Amino acid sequence: MSTALPSASARAVRTASVAPAETKSEGLPRELWLLIAGSLVAVVFWVVAMLNYIGTLTITLAPGEATGANPAIDFFVLGLLCMIAPYGFAMTAKLRNISKIEERLPDFLRDVSEAGRFGMTLPDAIVVASTGRYGLLTDEIKKMASQIEWGVPVAQALALFEQRVPTPLVQRVVSIVTRANDAGGNVADVLSMVAHDTREAQLAQQARQISMMTYVTVIYIAFFVFLVTIYIMCATFLPQMITAGQGVSTSGLSSSGGVSLAFGFVPALFLAFLVAVIAHAVGDGIMAGVLMNGRVAEGLQHATIMLAVGWLIMRFVVPPLNVG
Repeated sequence: MSTALPSASARAVRTASVAPAETKSEGLPRELWLLIAGSLVAVVFWVVAMLNYIGTLTITLAPGEATGANPAIDFFVLGLLCMIAPYGFAMTAKLRNISKIEERLPDFLRDVSEAGRFGMTLPDAIVVASTGRYGLLTDEIKKMASQIEWGVPVAQALALFEQRVPTPLVQRVVSIVTRANDAGGNVADVLSMVAHDTREAQLAQQARQISMMTYVTVIYIAFFVFLVTIYIMCATFLPQMITAGQGVSTSGLSSSGGVSLAFGFVPALFLAFLVAVIAHAVGDGIMAGVLMNGRVAEGLQHATIMLAVGWLIMRFVVPPLNVG
């Protein structure tokens, strides 16, 4: 194989291929921009919530409802959703794409190892293996092969690949492959062992996710059972308590000191239930994500779903408790 230096045009193309990755790493990721934008919108909603609570504004989502705690909580929930929903869903999509990329990494390493057994060097083996199909990993492999073909050292090409897919698994694989290539010897055997260990780690992670799925399901079931319990109490038990208390107060028994039944606090229970649903939704959602994948970012996706469903049910399905 010729070892001549690339031409000036080739070096220019090589510089152009390396610069975007370095420039991209300097800016904020798209997910952080979504978090910042969502936080700004959330602050606006929270200011509206505070003004609604003190009576400066009279904006309500439920028709015919007076201003106060409930409309304030509505805008607080909307602001919280604006803050966690875009970041949670964007991070979850990004992490799932990275997982799909990592899923085919052992196949690529095995193909490079097989090419190396035929006497190819590591750069040549990567270029040959780049013609295969590896799902979402294919584009990253083709970028790395193109950089190698234009004269980028294989260690630098692997480092750029690590920057584009910054996960612990990819970092470990790149570190091992780079050290093995620098040390010389039979790199094919090292790649074969790394491919096997990577596959074993992925199978262990999949087994953990399957086992944790049971706990995540229990969290969702417990949350919706909590909502159903609140609905039953607000639809049947507490209205009967209000009716009984009003009957006692109008019968004259309470004024004579014989019987008294306090029922004025009952509407405040609805506010307590609403706050409890919000706290459970956020806490249970984050716990579900941590149990499933060990990441709070994915938990924000579960928290968004629980918070949106719980708030809609509490505000527009569960009957309000009014003392009239």
